[in-house]
Amino acid sequence: MSEPIVCRNIRVSGVVQGVGFRPFVWRLARELGLAGWVRNDSRGVEIEVSGAPAQVMNLVERIEQDAPPLAKVSSVVARDTAPVHANDGFVIIDSRSGRAATMIGHDTAVCRDCLSEMFDPGSPRWRYAFTNCTNCGPRYTISRGLPYDRVRTSLKAFAMCPRCQCEYRRPEDRRFHAEANCCAKCGPQLFLLDAEGHRVPGDPITTTLSMLREGRIVAIKGLGGFHLACDARSAVAVALLRERKQRDEKPFVVMLANAASAAHLVQMGIGEPGLLALPTRPAILLRKRSNCDEALPGVAPGLAWLGVMLPYTPVQFLLFHEAARRPAGTGWMERAQDLALVMTSANPGGEPLVVGNSEALLRLYGIADAFLMHDRDIVTRCDDSVARITTGGLQFIRRARGYTPRAIKLPVSGPAVLAVGGWFKNTICVTRGDEAFVSQHIGDLDNAAACDFLDETVAQLVKLLGVEPTIVAHDLHPDFHSTRFAADFAQQRRLPQLGVQHHHAHAAAVLAEHGMQGPSLALSLDGVGLGSDGTAWGGELLRVDGASFERLGHLVPLALPGGDRAANEPWRMAAAALYRLGRGSEIAARFGEQQAARAVAQMLAGNLHCPPTTSMGRMFDAAAGLLGIRAVMAYEGQAAMLIEGMAQRYGDILPLDQGWTIDQGRLDLMPLLAVLADEKNTERGAALFHATLVAAIADWVRALAPEAKAVVASGGCFLNQVLLRGLRARLGAQGIRIIEARQVPPNDGGLAVGQAWVALQHLLRQ
Repeated sequence: MSEPIVCRNIRVSGVVQGVGFRPFVWRLARELGLAGWVRNDSRGVEIEVSGAPAQVMNLVERIEQDAPPLAKVSSVVARDTAPVHANDGFVIIDSRSGRAATMIGHDTAVCRDCLSEMFDPGSPRWRYAFTNCTNCGPRYTISRGLPYDRVRTSLKAFAMCPRCQCEYRRPEDRRFHAEANCCAKCGPQLFLLDAEGHRVPGDPITTTLSMLREGRIVAIKGLGGFHLACDARSAVAVALLRERKQRDEKPFVVMLANAASAAHLVQMGIGEPGLLALPTRPAILLRKRSNCDEALPGVAPGLAWLGVMLPYTPVQFLLFHEAARRPAGTGWMERAQDLALVMTSANPGGEPLVVGNSEALLRLYGIADAFLMHDRDIVTRCDDSVARITTGGLQFIRRARGYTPRAIKLPVSGPAVLAVGGWFKNTICVTRGDEAFVSQHIGDLDNAAACDFLDETVAQLVKLLGVEPTIVAHDLHPDFHSTRFAADFAQQRRLPQLGVQHHHAHAAAVLAEHGMQGPSLALSLDGVGLGSDGTAWGGELLRVDGASFERLGHLVPLALPGGDRAANEPWRMAAAALYRLGRGSEIAARFGEQQAARAVAQMLAGNLHCPPTTSMGRMFDAAAGLLGIRAVMAYEGQAAMLIEGMAQRYGDILPLDQGWTIDQGRLDLMPLLAVLADEKNTERGAALFHATLVAAIADWVRALAPEAKAVVASGGCFLNQVLLRGLRARLGAQGIRIIEARQVPPNDGGLAVGQAWVALQHLLRQ
């Protein structure tokens, strides 16, 4: 008696396009002796299959268990269907368009197999700068729409040659249905232009490396935009890049060949080299060794950490391969190499990344001495991701390439929401069902180009996801471009708007990614955010419950002499602290090198242009100003980063006895600042500030929420590893667990996720 045949329609959702999913299903079905077909469509991957019940069940189970490495399966749903007519066994059929319910995969570093081809002199892809396969390469930055097919990518203009077509059609090949497949005969080409846009003769990689070694600055086209590159070991080249880019002191990221090349510059613990080499290739902040600043002069001045990134595109690997004198094979990739390149985003004046060839020649004129370009379009600009290593794994400072547009799974499903973030480090978020899709880093909305980039990103993400938002969430601040954009977007579509308080959104972002519902205790510590009372908040202890929150406590307010200007000039915050301590008479003499010192003393005495703030970020500035660490900042957060680094170098110290008070929920750190005002040892003062701050916050949490078992840590201050590490230990000893941001940054880069989560719960409660 013959075994019965069953027929199933299988729907697979998640990140399942552009990751080799159809070839994977094809091979699996063939192995199991099943008939039917598989295809991409706008909802993900659809399969129709027939065969023995046990084999069909095996297919369904293994689709999720054995999925390709770049895939992320959200669900597999199988249902009975009519018999499949498939005389040819199991086949891949043409994609079907429609309303999108899936998402494009993220960009990934070139894989080991492709590198082996690139560095094999006998391979057709020897030194080919656009080698990729189903397991690696660009996805998000080359895609124009779904389903993910070549015709909807920037490879559309490049017809595959017969050999590439053969690879594309051969099931056993790892390029089977690799939509970006190409080679030197049929794919994009690399070329080098001088500053005036004229072709430079010779091999582009060889000449580029020579220019870099000569101390010149080269704009290099990458996956999501251009980098400005120079020799990180040349003080002259680094200083020249700073001068031309008008970036006086802000740290640069350095690209090194491998972890072995970084070992003499930074300290790495067990497992950390592996994090550097993740396929997503974030830039990671690592603690400097004592010789780092001497070896890389001017790259990250005054800081305790260096941003390190490994190559991830074929072009970048080829530069290091050239520096190693073009060895055959991949063995050279494990050996330490002297070449170190500054790789900084090509975005003059804080504007969005440069992505187009003509755009690069225009916007980078006078900055770059040459342009290493290619003729494959960048569809979506996407900056590098930046992260730190913490006890629990990576913590994002900036979430972009390699992680966008990965979805964050939400604990509930609901109508589509658009959230547009804040002013600084802007990202946007769109929800679909129970998933939150966060955009790449957009940046500070302080110029027209960045504002246009936000508008463009909203349009693109909404289109890719195939949703129509039912509500628009935004920050409470009425003057943010994001807030004004939300109003216009909502008005044009007749949608409701929801203003979400800044620190509520910070806390909600962490709760959303951890799938937490119900009342939660949250510390929200950052630079500034408009409070629901119209004042500047930033040092908050909240009880958050879905779409609502309660302010349990906050820092005792400190004056902002000169308003927003005080956020860039720590000496002003130090002056405000001295005035609060009854030492206002010291301001003019102590800060005599500042022309406005006397005026600030008078402003504080008369309470003129001195709005109050509860900001923890400004408390860090006050401490840095009192210790003489930094009077005026060259970039946002510099004073806090410097004082953190000094505390890290000094090491452990006992907190100051009676360094704080708590009254009616308000935490007062003036006793601590009084001691710092007279501290002569700067590093000791930095360590004392952190140790006492940790003890004070732990005491504050215990006083206001004695039954708490967990507290959410949100806001940009929680990028400070000395603070976070100290709180994790002290609160942990009290039985209180810290819930940290993992999938999005704790700073304003995660704000849109929190806004979206609040808005979604607001809708579901109606």
